[in-house]
Amino acid sequence: MRYRRFPHIDDLEVSALGLGCMRLPVIGGDEAAIDEAALDSMLRTAAEQGINYVDTAYGYHKGRSEPALGAALERTGLRDRFFLATKSPVWLVESSADWDRLLDEQLARLRTDRIDFYLLHALSGERWDKAARLGAREFLERARAAGKIRHLGFSFHDNLAAFKRIVEGFGEWEFCQVQYNYLDRRHQAGDEGLAFAAERELGVIVMEPLRGGALARPSRQAREAFFKYPTPRMPAEWALRFVWDRQEVSTVLSGMGSADQILENCAVAEAAGANSLTRDELAVIDEAARIYRAKEAVGCTGCAYCMPCPKGVQIPDVFAHWNSAAMFDAAPGSDGWYLQAIAGAGKGGNACVGCGACLPKCPQGIAIPERLAEAHKRLVG
Repeated sequence: MRYRRFPHIDDLEVSALGLGCMRLPVIGGDEAAIDEAALDSMLRTAAEQGINYVDTAYGYHKGRSEPALGAALERTGLRDRFFLATKSPVWLVESSADWDRLLDEQLARLRTDRIDFYLLHALSGERWDKAARLGAREFLERARAAGKIRHLGFSFHDNLAAFKRIVEGFGEWEFCQVQYNYLDRRHQAGDEGLAFAAERELGVIVMEPLRGGALARPSRQAREAFFKYPTPRMPAEWALRFVWDRQEVSTVLSGMGSADQILENCAVAEAAGANSLTRDELAVIDEAARIYRAKEAVGCTGCAYCMPCPKGVQIPDVFAHWNSAAMFDAAPGSDGWYLQAIAGAGKGGNACVGCGACLPKCPQGIAIPERLAEAHKRLVG
C-alpha cells in the first residue's frame, strides 16, 4: 500500500485508499441490515492490505453504519489499526448543546473514546453559516482539547465560491473531503478547489471517485475509448488512477462492499502514484470524459455567474444533476439528492418564476428559465 500525508498533520501517514462505509454488504436488500460477518472479513482484509483509514457517518445505512462499524472493530480487535473518521450530522443541530450531545452519541455508537478525523458533514454555504452561528468552531476546538476528536475537517457539496468561503471561515481546518473524479473537474470544488485547498495546506480526501459506481460501468462508447489503450485496464482502474494522479489528494475513499473489491482496489492503489499518468493515458481519460460530455443536456459550465437567484434556485446544481442524469441514462426520480436536498428544499427548477435576472449574466447564453423547467421535469419524472 502506498501512503500519503496531510500537510497540517505532522508524522501521520494515511493509506492512499480508504474504506468508505456507505455501501456495506447488507442482508436481503435492507440497507439497515448490515452483514456483520462480511463486514468483519472486510476489516480484516483492509488491515492486512495496509488500509489504515475507515470512514463512516451518522446517517449512513439508515443510521446503522456507525453502530455496525463500532461493533465490528470491537469484535475483530482492529480499532487501533485504523484512523477512524465520522461526520457530525449538521442538519440535526438546532442549538449549541446539540454538537456535544451528538458527538457523545457517536462515540458510544462507535465504541471508542476518540474519533481520529471528525468532519462537519455535507457542508454548503448555507449550512456552514448556520453551523457557525450555532458555535461549530468553538465546539470543534473544545472537543479536540478534550481529546474526543483529533483532527478537524468538513465534507462538501456546493459550488466553488462556497467552498472557498468555508475554507477561509475557520483557521483550524486540517482537511476537507470533496467529490472528485474525471467528470467532476468543474463541478462543486473541482480542479480549482483542489488547488485552493493545497495552497492553504489542507489535506484533501476524495469521495465518489467512481461517481457512485457509475464510472465502473461506462457506456459502450466510453469503454471502447479505454480499450484503445495498449495496456488493458478496467474502467474503474482508469477512474481511480486519475484521482490518485493528483498530488493534492491525501486519500481516496471507495465505498467497497466486499473483501474481493478491497483486494482489487488495493492492487490499483499500489500501482498508482501522484503525477504518474502519461500524456497518452490522460488523453484516453479525456476522450472518455468527452464522450460522456457529449450527452449533456445543457451547456452549463458551473461558473455560477447567474447566481444568486432572487428565488434561491440553485441553478448550476440543477443543471449539473440534469447533465448527470443525461450522461448516465438515469431513470426519472432516481436522483435522491436532487429530490431531497435541492427540489425538496425549494431550490429546484420548479422554484423558478421566470424573472429573467439570470439571463444577462450567463456567458453561455443559456435560456435558463426554460431549461430549468425542462431539467425539473426530467429529474422528477
